[in-house]
Amino acid sequence: MSSSNNLQVLKALDGAKTQWYHFTAVVIAGMGFFTDAYDLFCISLVTKMLGRIYYQKPGSLKPGTLPPNVSAAVNGVALVGTLAGQLFFGWLGDKLGRKKVYGITLMLMCLCSIASGLSFGRNPNLVMATLCFFRFWLGFGIGGDYPLSATIMSEYSNKKTRGGFIAAVFAMQGFGILAGGMFAIVVSSVFDARFRAPPYEVDPIGSTVPEADYVWRIILMVGAVPALVTYYWRMKMPETARYTALVAKQADRAAMDMSKVLQMEIVDEQRKVGMVAGKSDNEFRLFSKEFLRRHGMHLLGTTSTWFLLDIAFYSQNLFQKDIFTAIGWIPAAKKMNAIHEVYRIARAQTLIALCSTVPGYWFTVFLIDKIGRFTIQLLGFSMMTIFMFGLAFPYNHWTHPENNIKFVVMYSLTFFFANFGPNATTFVVPAEIFPARLRSTCHGISAASGKLGAIVGAFGFLYLAQNQDPAKADAGYPAGIGVKNALIVLGVINLLGTLCTLMVPESKGKSLEEMSGENDEKTIDSQA
Repeated sequence: MSSSNNLQVLKALDGAKTQWYHFTAVVIAGMGFFTDAYDLFCISLVTKMLGRIYYQKPGSLKPGTLPPNVSAAVNGVALVGTLAGQLFFGWLGDKLGRKKVYGITLMLMCLCSIASGLSFGRNPNLVMATLCFFRFWLGFGIGGDYPLSATIMSEYSNKKTRGGFIAAVFAMQGFGILAGGMFAIVVSSVFDARFRAPPYEVDPIGSTVPEADYVWRIILMVGAVPALVTYYWRMKMPETARYTALVAKQADRAAMDMSKVLQMEIVDEQRKVGMVAGKSDNEFRLFSKEFLRRHGMHLLGTTSTWFLLDIAFYSQNLFQKDIFTAIGWIPAAKKMNAIHEVYRIARAQTLIALCSTVPGYWFTVFLIDKIGRFTIQLLGFSMMTIFMFGLAFPYNHWTHPENNIKFVVMYSLTFFFANFGPNATTFVVPAEIFPARLRSTCHGISAASGKLGAIVGAFGFLYLAQNQDPAKADAGYPAGIGVKNALIVLGVINLLGTLCTLMVPESKGKSLEEMSGENDEKTIDSQA
C-alpha cells in the first residue's frame, strides 16, 4: 500500500493539523448522538411510572406494572426502528451522499420525540400503541445517525487523531444518558414537591397523582431540543471530500470545498480521479467474491463484536433499575409514590453515568490514537468479563445491605470498561476500514448487528432475570433463571466478544485509503 497515489485533497485532510473545523464537526455530529442516547435510554426512567398510571389493578398489594408484552414493546420497539434505520440510511448515505440524508435523520428524531410525548388513546393499550408507533420512527431516525455521523467524522479527520474525533462524537452519547437522568431528577423533584402524594402502601390510589401523566411526557419530548439546535449547522456542512472525489468522482468540487474548510489552496486533480476511483479492482460490489476476500473477515469481526457487546450493554442499561431494586439500592416500589420512584431510578442511573459511563467514553477519546483500537477493545471485553463474573458468582454476597455500595462500584466498572472498550471501538472501526463507496453501508450493517444484539438483550434479559420461583416473578412473567444466572450469561457473552475481537484489524495511524486498499499501488499503476 502507498499514499503516494492519493489525491492531494485527501492527503491534505490526512495531514491537516487539528483545527477549529474538527471540533465544530464533532459538536455538530455529536449532538445527534447526544439526542440518540437521551431518546433511547430515557424510556427506562419512566416505564415503571407507565405501569402505575395505566395498568394499576384495584386492591393489588403491588403498584401496577407494564404487562410483559407491553414492556417488551415499549423497551424494544425503538431498537427495532434503529436497526432498520441503520441499514436503510447507511445504504442511502453511499448512494446519495452523506450530507443529503444527514438532515432527514435529525428532523425525524425531532418530530418523533415530540410525538412520543403526545401519545394518545381512549384506553391504556391505545396509548401504548401510539407510543410504540412514534418510538419506532424515532428509532428509525436515530439509526440513520450511526453510519452517517461516523462516516462523516472519519472522512473529515486527519489520520493522526481520527480515532479520537470519531470516539468524541460517540462519547456525546454519555452526556445524553447523563442529561436524561439529570432532567428526570429535576422534573420529578418539581412535580413531587408541587403535588405531594403518599407511598403506595399507605394509599394505593393517591400515590399516583393525575399530574404524573405529564412527567413522562415532558421527559420524552425534551429529547427534541438538542437536535433542533444543531439542524441548521448540519445543513451548512459541505459534503465530505472522500465521497465527492472517490464516489461522485468530482475531485474539482472536493478540492474547492476543502480549500474553504482547511483555508489552504488545493490543486484540482480531476484527471487523477479515474486512476484512484475509476473502473478497476476497486469497483467490487458489496458481498462480491472480491469484497469477501478483502473485507469479509473484517465485516464478520465488526458485526460479531458489536452484536455481542450490545446484548450485554443494553441489558445493563435498560434494566439497571431492576438490578438496583433487587439488591435494595432502590426501595421497594410500594414504599414510594409514582413520581418519587422516577426520581430514585433517575438518581441511581445518573450516578452510574457520572462515575463510570461518561469517564469511560473520554478515556477512549484520549487514548485510542495512542494505544490503538484493538488493544482498547480487547481490554474492555476482558475486564467486562471479569467484573460480570465477579458480580454473578458471589451474587448472594452482594445482596446483603452492607455490600450494596460495593456491588454498585463493581457494576459501575463494567460500564466503565464497556465505554473505555468495545462500546466506543465498535463504532469507530467500521468507519475506517471499508472503501468510501461502501463505508456508510458497511457501518450501517455493523451497527444493525449491534442493535440486533440490543433487541436480544432488551427482550431476553427481561425474562431471564425473573425470579426462579414463579410466585416471586413479576406479574405476567414466567419464572426465569434469576439475576445471578442472567449475569453469568452476560459474562459468557463478554468472553465471546473478547475472542471475536481477534478478527478486527488495527487502523491506528493509517489513512482510510490504506485501510480500504483504495490507493493500492498495483491497482493504480495498471491504469497509468
